[in-house]
Amino acid sequence: MEALASHFQSGRIISFDYEESMKAMRSRLRWIPRPKTTPMREMTSSTGLFWSPSGARGRAAANLDTDEVSPLNEAVSIGYDKLTMNKPGKKKIRVDFRKNRLPRPRSNDLTRDFEREGEAAEDSQARSERLTGKGDMTRRRTVVGEATADDAAGFAVQRAVNEATCLQGRVLRVYGLSSDVEADGGQVFRCATRRILKTLSTDLRQVVVAGDRVWFRPEGGGSHEGLIERIEPRHGILSRASRGRQQVIAANVDQMLILGSAAQPALKLNLIDRFLVVAEQSGIRPIICINKVDLVDPADLQPLAGVFGQLGYPVHLISVKTGLGVEALRRRLAGRQSTVVGQSGVGKSSLLNAVDPRLQLRVSAVSEETEKGKHTTTTACLIPLTTGGYVVDTPGIRQFELWDVVAAEVANFYRELRPYLSLCRFPNCTHTHEAFCAVKDAVADGRIDVRRYESYCHLRSGE
Repeated sequence: MEALASHFQSGRIISFDYEESMKAMRSRLRWIPRPKTTPMREMTSSTGLFWSPSGARGRAAANLDTDEVSPLNEAVSIGYDKLTMNKPGKKKIRVDFRKNRLPRPRSNDLTRDFEREGEAAEDSQARSERLTGKGDMTRRRTVVGEATADDAAGFAVQRAVNEATCLQGRVLRVYGLSSDVEADGGQVFRCATRRILKTLSTDLRQVVVAGDRVWFRPEGGGSHEGLIERIEPRHGILSRASRGRQQVIAANVDQMLILGSAAQPALKLNLIDRFLVVAEQSGIRPIICINKVDLVDPADLQPLAGVFGQLGYPVHLISVKTGLGVEALRRRLAGRQSTVVGQSGVGKSSLLNAVDPRLQLRVSAVSEETEKGKHTTTTACLIPLTTGGYVVDTPGIRQFELWDVVAAEVANFYRELRPYLSLCRFPNCTHTHEAFCAVKDAVADGRIDVRRYESYCHLRSGE
């Protein structure tokens, strides 16, 4: 190594054998590791030669001119990378389990066991209790994959999958423990979900939903069955709060058809306002549709359509029975990823049958006694359209509680309130009871619709 350094000092060596050089370094050089917080390591020898692979990639050397030894440092740096680089693959990440996926830490039937078995049951019980977090009490495990944001797919990690044996597809519908997945080639597989996806700690009430992009492993033997290995990060999520958890109704959509009915059942404007808040939160384009206009005078709906139209929301007055406005909606849905939402009985499935007659979705009339829907559609279903794109037909929704929206954020999701939020005297103004409130002044002057303002007050109060 001394001779090698001297040759570089004299400029007599232009290149050298990489393998022979690495053998010489292994035999003559010793490693001096630095703390783990710094990625740089040094190698020293009796000649005082050292370099730093980080930063300038090994261009500093002791007692040698930098320009003269740069070929040596470059070659040695490459060898350093080969010796120290990690093996290709994903990272190992510690993730949490769901709390209900572990056995009970202790039995709750001690008295019953003692009465039944006597002293033998007492002798079989442990005399001490473990206080360490290991064993059955551990709620963390190691998963190979990539870290991701929880709001992207509901998980803190994306599992690594073998792309050579797995296929990509889109979830069409979910039936309990199994899902119908359409592969990119057009074949439909009935897939179960890998248990690790269901045991990871998450706020999701259901792991797989209609519209998800997934990686699944098909079973051999020509059977159209498979196993979902990974769920890709989502966008355009339509979800609500259900029993303290997030219930995703549809995923990966870019526009939402908010369907209401002029009569039978009656129009719920506050429900439409909640859907608009979710659309603003998720970045989904909302389209308001009012069906069954043949049952009322369309002129009575013009003021309502004008309020939403002034805010920039497209409004369509349609009638599936007469065909009014169906062609315009067909053009809106062509080539887009859409979802249709609304209460039961407003005609969501009937509208899709009118847009694409080949679908032949199951429909039923509203109840004559209550004038409400009968919940004919029971599960969300992703449906490809002949005009291109797809649409997610969803079950009827009677209650829609917002998810991940705090009271202070509600005003930001009302378009008409945004220009006035910064004009209030108090920075923490709730726009409900404070004096010198720009929002309340705009309502009094008629620049903000009174009904929409009352809807905001109800949402902010949690009603």
